[in-house]
Amino acid sequence: MGRAAHQAHALSSRLRKLGADVVEIPFIEIRKPRSYQPLDSALKRLHEYDWFILTSVNGVEAVCDRIGKLFLPKREFDRLKIAAIGPATRKAIEGLGLRVSVVPTKYVAEAVVEALRDRIAGKRVLLARAKVARDVIPRELRKLGAQVDVVEAYETVIPRASRALLRAVLKDADRRPHVITFTSSSTVRNFVALLATRGRNARADIGDAKMASIGPVTSATLRGLGLPVDIEARQYTIPGLIRAIAGNQNITRGVTQAFQAKTH
Repeated sequence: MGRAAHQAHALSSRLRKLGADVVEIPFIEIRKPRSYQPLDSALKRLHEYDWFILTSVNGVEAVCDRIGKLFLPKREFDRLKIAAIGPATRKAIEGLGLRVSVVPTKYVAEAVVEALRDRIAGKRVLLARAKVARDVIPRELRKLGAQVDVVEAYETVIPRASRALLRAVLKDADRRPHVITFTSSSTVRNFVALLATRGRNARADIGDAKMASIGPVTSATLRGLGLPVDIEARQYTIPGLIRAIAGNQNITRGVTQAFQAKTH
């Protein structure tokens, strides 16, 4: 499975409960940004914003850490409306004692824009996200008349230590996975980079392994790099991805219904 190493437990444990033999190989590593100055500066000026958008648990954790370092009182968030992508991000925000005003029905950037469409004109928006991310939210909200500030809360990098393990597992007929899971576009791009091959050649490296995607954005990245999408979650969450894998008859059919998975 290809999640960041410290975040893989939820997916791995649930797959193991289904009888899967899980090999964890992180495809992304979460790191602190080179400087927290832009994020800190924005957090100190929360009173200037109308909306705060968080798109991942990693972003929430980074914000929580900086709030503590800056000794910001919770009342700074009292008038601020918060939008979150997905239930995990919402749960993490609410764990800080903050209220989430908007969670889109689909957990993708486009759905956030749609959910805010009639509420954003003339408003100031703070978006905390990874260093490299899709520009859908800031671009489209600006078109709707919002003033959007984007700050880096963390960055994702390729975990070089995964390269040797990934190659070894894929070359070993007894360990080669039946399923490789991808939970973001970054995991797809890094997977291809770890193989040190172009996407069109990666198909040969993965053999008969099925590609399992958490949602349409990740699926589009797979296809764009020449990889198939064999399984796609209907609900763009870890539980949704697990249900999609478990419900695939071509994979779950077997003596123990076991399969190996690798996630980001």
